[in-house]
Amino acid sequence: MFLEISKIKKSFGEGESRTEVLKGIDIGIEKGEICVLLGPSGSGKSTLLNIIGGIDNADSGYISINGEKTADMSESALTMYRRKHLGYIFQMYNLIPNLNIRENIEVGAYLSDNPLDIDELLNTLGLYEHRYKLPNQLSGGQQQRTAIGRAIIKNPDILLCDEPTGALDYNTSKEILKLIEEVNRKYGNTVVMVTHNDAIKNLAHRVIKLRDGMIRKNYLNDTIIPASELDW
Repeated sequence: MFLEISKIKKSFGEGESRTEVLKGIDIGIEKGEICVLLGPSGSGKSTLLNIIGGIDNADSGYISINGEKTADMSESALTMYRRKHLGYIFQMYNLIPNLNIRENIEVGAYLSDNPLDIDELLNTLGLYEHRYKLPNQLSGGQQQRTAIGRAIIKNPDILLCDEPTGALDYNTSKEILKLIEEVNRKYGNTVVMVTHNDAIKNLAHRVIKLRDGMIRKNYLNDTIIPASELDW
């Protein structure tokens, strides 16, 4: 099992205001899978994503990536692990405003011993002709493509996507989903995507539904629908 999530529990607050957000999560995800985490607001899906990414710590349980437990790592080792093995895509693009598109993507390449070819990636992203523009000269969809490029350039084992289409319109959302699909197919990254959009589950290999901090469903799709054919 490439990504093992075992008995993860997480609470916030103290005393009477203490809230149990994750109540013992067990998931196994194979290398190269697209896994969609679905659930309403407050179900714990973004908290789980942050724990997988080492941004947040679990109260108990562990995350193991390719046999390495993140909880066993020192802070410096965990930082290095995140840099080498994890790519993050958020709802907000978090681009550096005074760097052009190529430079924004190159920021990710500096974190890797084995970065992808930037010109090939710019072509895959559909950004090659925009590479010398600044972020404020691009549409929201193009900015999100740049953010995906920055995450992908270092060739991470796992791509963590937190509502990557949340700020985008329908057509742009589908373009971004097609891009994530293509990146997964071309580079073999394992993708874990948080969304509240139920339709997106149909493009995934694995679907996990969370509610009230617990897994309600965990299944493999019999039929995968390409992003271009999704409708919502």
